[in-house]
Amino acid sequence: MTASPAGSRSSLAGAAPAGALLVLAPCPFLLACAGVTHGQPAGWRLLGAAAAALCLLAAALLLVRKATAAKGAALVALAASALVVLPVLVRDPLSALAGGVALIQATSFLLGFRPQPLRGPLANPHEHRLRCARGGLWTLLPVALTALVLNPRHLAAGDTALLAALLLAQAQVLCWATLARTGLQRIAWVALLLVAGAGGALALQVGLAAPAAIAASLAPLALLPRPGSAGDFREHWWEPLLNHPARVLITTFLGLCLLGTLLLQLPWAANGRPIALVDAAFTAVSAVCVTGLTVLDTPRDFTLPGQACILLLIQCGGFGIMTISTVGLHALGKRLTLRQERLLTTLTETSHQDLFASLALIVRFTLLVELAGAVLLAGGFLAAGASLPRALWQGLFTAVSAFCNAGFALHSANLVPFQTNPLILHTVALLILLGGLAPATCLLLPDWLRGRAIPLAPRLALVTSAALLLAGALAFLVFEWDNALAGLALVDRLHNAWFQSVTLRTAGFNSVDLATVLGPTCLFMHVWMFIGGSPGGTAGGVKTTTIAVLALTFWANITGRGEVIVANRRLPQATINRAVTVVGAGLLVWAAAALGLQITQPLPARPLLFEVTSALGTVGLSLGITPSLDGIGKVIIMLTMFIGRVGPLTLFTLLGGDSAPAGRRCPDARITLG
Repeated sequence: MTASPAGSRSSLAGAAPAGALLVLAPCPFLLACAGVTHGQPAGWRLLGAAAAALCLLAAALLLVRKATAAKGAALVALAASALVVLPVLVRDPLSALAGGVALIQATSFLLGFRPQPLRGPLANPHEHRLRCARGGLWTLLPVALTALVLNPRHLAAGDTALLAALLLAQAQVLCWATLARTGLQRIAWVALLLVAGAGGALALQVGLAAPAAIAASLAPLALLPRPGSAGDFREHWWEPLLNHPARVLITTFLGLCLLGTLLLQLPWAANGRPIALVDAAFTAVSAVCVTGLTVLDTPRDFTLPGQACILLLIQCGGFGIMTISTVGLHALGKRLTLRQERLLTTLTETSHQDLFASLALIVRFTLLVELAGAVLLAGGFLAAGASLPRALWQGLFTAVSAFCNAGFALHSANLVPFQTNPLILHTVALLILLGGLAPATCLLLPDWLRGRAIPLAPRLALVTSAALLLAGALAFLVFEWDNALAGLALVDRLHNAWFQSVTLRTAGFNSVDLATVLGPTCLFMHVWMFIGGSPGGTAGGVKTTTIAVLALTFWANITGRGEVIVANRRLPQATINRAVTVVGAGLLVWAAAALGLQITQPLPARPLLFEVTSALGTVGLSLGITPSLDGIGKVIIMLTMFIGRVGPLTLFTLLGGDSAPAGRRCPDARITLG
């Protein structure tokens, strides 16, 4: 009996990751050696490493046939490994940043990896073992390089773990060699592996385990044949990073953050003293994630080229990397592959026929609105006393920052100096609103204002946005009338209350001193920042449509309706489940980041919690403590901004897996809830 082509294909797709996990199994012991300056790792770290190693070993053995159990074991191994290396992460901000990024990437890869269970024996065991062997050898190479950093003192636990990884990689090659066509080939491979194993053991004695592992990885890779399979299925080394929408989002935004960090580290970007690496990374992440939190004074600490670099990062983050690359390829007349088209339609939530038209609409709408806003703002800054070149640059920078909901400003006090300038305030507010809505929704806005029928999704976004804007302006006006708004004329109080309500939609600009706001104002600001903008726009948060779905579900339940009906349309249960999951995931991330800041930062709780909400919603508002964060605090906020930017989209794509087979029905459970 022969396995089906689909089964063979999925088995081969999971073979290389299974081989990689097997080689990674001893690596938690390398993590246990990280940061140990004398003696051996603590006993609890070795126990945690052992638990993580056993989970990785189980994941490697289960990956092909029981993917769900394998991913669960791998996630447990990730959590245990994070605990093992926690003492190092707490002391070193850069290590904490690298560890956080690696954790996000590994988690997204595990959640997105879905090999189907086999329904029969492997059609090609020779090919399966070859892929396992190559996956293990390719993994051994970065493991050996990492060991040079994590175990520079050649502690016994680390060197032994590296030798174990080497032997596991060689064992997989040996398993493949047993299926060689001739006895001479088998003898040659066994001899090669024996020499490699003996060399590794000898290197362990003289303290050269890492170079020996690198050599033992490269030599068999040069001799092993390239894999091939039935149906011409080929998997390139970069495909695990780029063949799933969630991983594409994380990989592209991460790459842009790294590029921005490098650019801001160059001497021409800093005005005077060099910028610390953590501060450059914080600024780059805040710009790419269109947040606006800053640890440096943008107009004072960055030169004109540095400010231009920040502006470029903001624009790329607002557009989205996939939008830019897709429209660019289309303009050059190049054709995308079927896989790339499927990926893009998932990311942009459009049909195949509407893909390029939708992406081109995004680009045209963005550029036109930003250009119009730049002209108006340049006139406003010019009237306020700026020189013509300065007014033009400030107008362009502020327009792009406002439309992308970034919150970066070329004034040290943000827009507080212009709190009595309605032209600047309302132009920025309008740009924020248009950027926070999807371009397609903005184009439907005139029809909605005239009372014409529009599709349900943009209607929910517009109604919810209008309600939040009006309620936010009224709340800010009532609570801050004699506080933050004191000293302003009546009309200026109205202008600033409306502006602050708009900027809570994840924009990050402020026209009043937020450090003085009262407790009730701070509370409703938390809620508004957490909700954020609308799907398809540049704003962050859990999105207005998510809150609308939850509100409609709540109303349907308290009125005793069995289904959620709105505008003669029934909301499917899958949509309600996704809304609940998005809000729940956001609350979990918020709680974890808030706890991390409370533990590591000797600062008051109120501004710390505000900082977390602002970072998660990619808002950029602050009560003034961002520059006071230490290295670990900055890393926590960076990771929170990154998750806030890619989180909702990533969650949607990860939830978009295969549904349960038709006809599968389980009995209803009865659970008492109150």
